[in-house]
Amino acid sequence: MTLRIDRRGFLGLGASALALAALPKFALAAHAPGDTRFLLVLLRGGMDALHALQVPGDPAYAALRGGFIASAGQLAALRLDADFALHGRLAFMATLYARRELLPVVAVAPPYRQRSHFEAQDCVENGTTGAGGTTGWLNRCVAAMPGGEGLAISAVMPLAMRGGGNVKTWSPPLGNRIDPILWQQLQVLYAADPALAPTFAAIDTGMAGMQAGGGLRLPQAMAAAARFMAAPDGPRIGFVEDTGWDTHGGELAVLDRKLAELDAALQAFRDGAQPIWPRTVVAIVTEFGRTAAINGTGGTDHGTGGVAFLAGGAVAGGRVAGDWPGLGRTQLNEGRDLRATTDLRALFKGVLRDHLGLGADVLARQVFPDSAALAPMVGLVRPA
Repeated sequence: MTLRIDRRGFLGLGASALALAALPKFALAAHAPGDTRFLLVLLRGGMDALHALQVPGDPAYAALRGGFIASAGQLAALRLDADFALHGRLAFMATLYARRELLPVVAVAPPYRQRSHFEAQDCVENGTTGAGGTTGWLNRCVAAMPGGEGLAISAVMPLAMRGGGNVKTWSPPLGNRIDPILWQQLQVLYAADPALAPTFAAIDTGMAGMQAGGGLRLPQAMAAAARFMAAPDGPRIGFVEDTGWDTHGGELAVLDRKLAELDAALQAFRDGAQPIWPRTVVAIVTEFGRTAAINGTGGTDHGTGGVAFLAGGAVAGGRVAGDWPGLGRTQLNEGRDLRATTDLRALFKGVLRDHLGLGADVLARQVFPDSAALAPMVGLVRPA
């Protein structure tokens, strides 16, 4: 039978209906109810750690950032303890912290300590000490788990998920055909048409979660990850990525928007993953931090030490973890940016060992090759 859809019928389908097509399938016999879940969220571009997690307790912070964070229109920071505070746009994350379901980890970075976005992202994803490589540590993690399955919310398989493990990708098919910017232009074109104007208005609402490049914005991507991972037959390992964190200029406005999206994204995941939230860890990471001082265009340049956030019902939160190196000039890396004191692989190893149950030898040889000398971080998750 041939399905015929005229122009108005096609438009009436809307973005949300089309986005339900081509959902990935997972094996029904995969997991028991007590199985844990792990979601990696990679913020590409180098999130400014000192803006997301502010450090009023460090004597040097006020001179570096005091006037910047007190600029007109900036929300008051949300104090966590005597030393640290979350950016004012991270209200849901502050709520999780109060519930002991959020754990910021300070001064972290991959073992690559230069300032190239692409090389640093490769290092975060490949799980080795440098750039390049054809497989990712998250895929190797999936392969090491009996019956393990993974899902990347992405149009193209990210390096972190490439390899021989059982991993699928998902992205809404509409974005591969029609640019949301085109929808907006057509909405203006047909604004005076009594039949089509309401239809375009409805479609525009449905397109609100789409980026111009065809992918989902972070809150919608996280909601999709929750929907898949919370299913009884859902994947235990997930990956979500987001771009736009490179803030060389005009950082205040950019991060007001991006941090609000991150906060909304984490809430969307928590709300959609209620059945599995108590046994879930979400790791939010970026490839490097930014310079400690603000540059002449109201932004920050590529740095070294960053911040990671662990969230979830399985997280031993309500505190700030890691080794804070200080922001005094002699304490900074090369006199310009936060010095990294924790290898990001140690954080990942701690979560995979204590949350997913991977053995030390598997972690040191298979998931993170040649990392036997790097001890996993301890105390990141609640005892089972």
